Amino acid sequence: MIEFLSENLNHILVIILSFYVLTKSAEPLVDGAVGIARAFKIPKIIIGIVLVSLATTAPEFTVTLISALKDKAGMAFGNAIGSVIADDALALALGILVAPTPFLVNKRTVKTSGIFLIAVCIISFVLAADGEIVRWEGIILLILMGCHLLSLLILQKLHKKHGIVDEESEAEEAIEEHLKEGPLWKQFVRFIIGVAGVIMAGKLIVDAAVGVSVALGISDEVIGRTVVAIGTSLPEIATCIVAARKGHGDLAFGDIIGADILNLLWIIGTAATVKGLNVGKEAIFFNFPIMFAVVLTMLGLAAWGWKFQKWKGFVLLSLYLVFFIGTILLFIWPPGKEWFQTLFI
Repeated sequence: MIEFLSENLNHILVIILSFYVLTKSAEPLVDGAVGIARAFKIPKIIIGIVLVSLATTAPEFTVTLISALKDKAGMAFGNAIGSVIADDALALALGILVAPTPFLVNKRTVKTSGIFLIAVCIISFVLAADGEIVRWEGIILLILMGCHLLSLLILQKLHKKHGIVDEESEAEEAIEEHLKEGPLWKQFVRFIIGVAGVIMAGKLIVDAAVGVSVALGISDEVIGRTVVAIGTSLPEIATCIVAARKGHGDLAFGDIIGADILNLLWIIGTAATVKGLNVGKEAIFFNFPIMFAVVLTMLGLAAWGWKFQKWKGFVLLSLYLVFFIGTILLFIWPPGKEWFQTLFI
């Protein structure tokens, strides 16, 4: 271990520093995007639900896309799926545990976006079951992404027409959090700095993570689904913790579901469309069952009493521990790795 650390100290330091830059860069990116959108009088619901959601998943998007372009399909896929698992079983769990009191769950979020998330999980698994996601399958995911965003806008108009204002207030909350004062040129500067930081950090993370995976003798996909996924999920983790401590756990829960949908449709869809993703079947048939279990457990716990108590946070954290230990036993530990791979020969 000491020898490994000494030989790969540069890679490790680059990853840690890049995660910090990635997290910090995401903030001006979102702030600038919101400021620009407000200056051009884009409707609040589009800014709050669509634009902020897309921008806050920029770290996952950037790392996944760069990985795909560098022919590291395993890391691209692992980061996207691993981020879903990290968001649900780590970010949300920590938010639940730090919340001063159990926070209520918006029933409509579970019954609409939650059910859609389950459908997206099934569709993405069907497309990936043969061990690859080719360009036309990526386009299907992007079309579904467009349909999802369109449905959000239509539902918001219908709810507003019938006096249901939850979505409008959520959009206001999202906008208020990221709205910074300043002229339009300053908003563009914020946005450009954020984009540049995210792209630079994303490239460094991919290169350093590949170096670590080679040194450890494990696949890019394993590093992608664990170390890289946790790092790119740091904005969601921080957002969940802050929102829950302020008593806005319901908003954090909605953001998590939104991020999950974006990871599966927007992020994997874009990466596959730009360059098809070839992933081993052992990774597919490990990641998706774990992801299904995490998503269904999260939604089931949300519907159980329509609130999150601390014990539910421990349940989700336990699932992440199972996922992490399973990764070690079946993809890193030689006997387990050899046995698991024989199942797909």
